[in-house]
Amino acid sequence: MSQNRAGSQKPKPANRSNSGRSGRPGAPRVKVKPATTSDWIAGARLRTLPLGISPVIIGTGAATLIDGPGVYHPVRAVLCLLVAVFLQIGVNYANDYSDGVRGTDQFRVGPSRLTGSGRAKPRTVLAVALSFFALAALAGLTLVILTQHWWILLVGAAAIAAAWFYTGGKRPYGYYGLGELFVFVFFGLVATAGTTYMLTGSVNQEAWYGAVIAGLIACAVLMVNNIRDIVPDKQAHKRTLAVLIGNIASRIVFCVFLLVPFGFLAVMALFYPGAWLGFFALLLALPACIIVLTAKTPRELVLALQLTSFTGLAVAVALGAAYAF
Repeated sequence: MSQNRAGSQKPKPANRSNSGRSGRPGAPRVKVKPATTSDWIAGARLRTLPLGISPVIIGTGAATLIDGPGVYHPVRAVLCLLVAVFLQIGVNYANDYSDGVRGTDQFRVGPSRLTGSGRAKPRTVLAVALSFFALAALAGLTLVILTQHWWILLVGAAAIAAAWFYTGGKRPYGYYGLGELFVFVFFGLVATAGTTYMLTGSVNQEAWYGAVIAGLIACAVLMVNNIRDIVPDKQAHKRTLAVLIGNIASRIVFCVFLLVPFGFLAVMALFYPGAWLGFFALLLALPACIIVLTAKTPRELVLALQLTSFTGLAVAVALGAAYAF
């Protein structure tokens, strides 16, 4: 009888307390605290904001060469800065949302993300991302109304679309090794030359040189970020350029992205001597290269990312000031 009873017993349901958020039996349930204000600020990834600030500084400096000394457009310049910064923050939250709902961030080794960690609802992160895109669009629309360059609205729409489809949509191009191309075009060429154009109605050679400098350093920032995530990105089938060319080649390409701009800076310094001050940024760039070439932990690569961002800002300040003064 005891054997028959034992054999007729139905298996007990899995203990709910031992089921993870994914519903897999046996996975421990972890109670996740809601995101705090500091978590949301961290989600904006402030260390990347120089990518939006630097091209505006260079483009504004280049604009003074067209209008002449003492002629400034502070309102337009501020609006250009707001467009770039809001777009940068928006793309950071959009990446957080898209990678989180896609499941990519469950493999990440860097700082946790709002969506992937479960500390914020995906729809909330999406709403914040769209809000910053809307703020960028509003600043851009105001700028267009002031300048009457209505065709720039198409460029702005393309920039927002590119920001979203970097990791969003069914076939995000950031998953196919095209992230650096997007960064070079929109955070280099478009942001820098676009600033000069919106201030003066034309673009000079100095703006294009500065755009290449800003774009390459922006590519370096993205590259070091992706080097840190090569292993988890492979697991998540996210084929960044770093994943496609491999660990060693990625570290070398990072150094190329970061150091080649100093060659362009040297060319500009021949005509604008103040630009030589930009070479003090090598005090940040060279340690960043050494760290990336020798790094063994994600923490080291995060430090290199910070150094790279501030390298771009230091070069931009020196070059923009050289143009303006």
